[in-house]
Amino acid sequence: MARDVSDTTPIGSRDDLVAYLEAGCKPKDAWRIGTEHEKIPFYTADMAPVPYEGERGVRRLLEGMQGLLGWEPIMEDDHPIGLYDVTGGGAISLEPGGQFELSGAPLETVHQTCCELHAHLAQVKEIARPLGIGFLALGMSPKWTREETPVMPKSRYGIMRRYMPEVGSLGLDMMFRTATVQVNLDFGSEADMVKKLRVALALQPLATALFANSPFTAGRPNGFLSMRSHIWLDTDRDRTGMLPFAFEDGMGFERYVDWALDVPMYFVKRDDTYHDVAGASFRDLLAGRLPQLPGERATMSDWANHLSTLFPEVRLKRFLEMRGSDGGPTGMLCAEPAFWVGLLYDEDCLTAAWDVVKGWSAADRQALREAAPRLGLAATIAGRSLAEIGREVLAIARTGLARRGRLNADGRDETHFLAPLDRIAGEGRTLAEDLLARYEGPWQGSVDPVFSEYAY
Repeated sequence: MARDVSDTTPIGSRDDLVAYLEAGCKPKDAWRIGTEHEKIPFYTADMAPVPYEGERGVRRLLEGMQGLLGWEPIMEDDHPIGLYDVTGGGAISLEPGGQFELSGAPLETVHQTCCELHAHLAQVKEIARPLGIGFLALGMSPKWTREETPVMPKSRYGIMRRYMPEVGSLGLDMMFRTATVQVNLDFGSEADMVKKLRVALALQPLATALFANSPFTAGRPNGFLSMRSHIWLDTDRDRTGMLPFAFEDGMGFERYVDWALDVPMYFVKRDDTYHDVAGASFRDLLAGRLPQLPGERATMSDWANHLSTLFPEVRLKRFLEMRGSDGGPTGMLCAEPAFWVGLLYDEDCLTAAWDVVKGWSAADRQALREAAPRLGLAATIAGRSLAEIGREVLAIARTGLARRGRLNADGRDETHFLAPLDRIAGEGRTLAEDLLARYEGPWQGSVDPVFSEYAY
């Protein structure tokens, strides 16, 4: 999230929280695609991480991007921590360890979001190359320890850094060493939201397997194909996971609100100050009895900011956010929105995808969630491998994209963006397995070649 929401409207009741989510409902002709991706900067001369300060640091990279794009800076104290396009709605932000994130504008087609991605990468390279900076196209930094990883000057991350060790053993690795690609998609009604949420949650482990691209940690294989995904299993279970309640009768905006209210808070922001209330209850803030801020009552910005600190595999805000995929090469970054748009933006394809997953139990889904990071496409559910399921689901997504009929200037529809996933599912072999084969073969037990072969 590039910047915290500022809306001082007081919250009168729980109904206001439900109405906030419900306001995300849009007619189909207003549905958009917002693609986000993170990339890990490094110095090309010695493969070292890039600190915030310094003549060739992340701050200088942000300042250069501001000069190139003319976007509005996002400041914290005297530190630029991001950029915002006030016209188009896109943004650039920093993750805790310096991961450089593009939060794409809401666009109509996969063609547009992929063009946006390529334009961004060309722009950031123009600024980064004179600074001697490159970017890894991986789901996790492959070489540096957590202690060697830089820390960005963002107050909310300081609060999270203090709190994470209290609620899981891998939360700091999530913050400082991982990178993802995500797509944000719209819904038309509460019923449409629920159906999309269920399909997306059930199939998120498939996305984890298809996009698995983080097999190295601290210079060696870590035993997983998607270590990034595995890390989320022991980050903070209060706010992560597969949301089994979403598949129960009565699921809707109210049920998600009730879950969110029971997730402990991280912070309350007043003016430019982040107040550390980690572990506190949003219900207490609603009632004006938060011990850390006596008498302070919740505003809509508090609610929006709280929702942004929930990390389930699919997150509901005023849109749905797919969160299961590792970052990767440019073709994979474009494949992420194509995959989910093909499944979720066509009603018949959404129903066909639901038919694939509707017989899975909560225990089945959780077991698959836990197996996919290690086994990738070899993980199984209901007697079927994810490779087999992936081929079936990709066929559904292809149908959905073809039926949309969104053509580019060359007359091509959006289906060609699925090609990298077709290859992976067809071969049953992930990017991570390709990396491991290189490590054991031509790379001779070194991860250093990823800095040239898997970099933007």
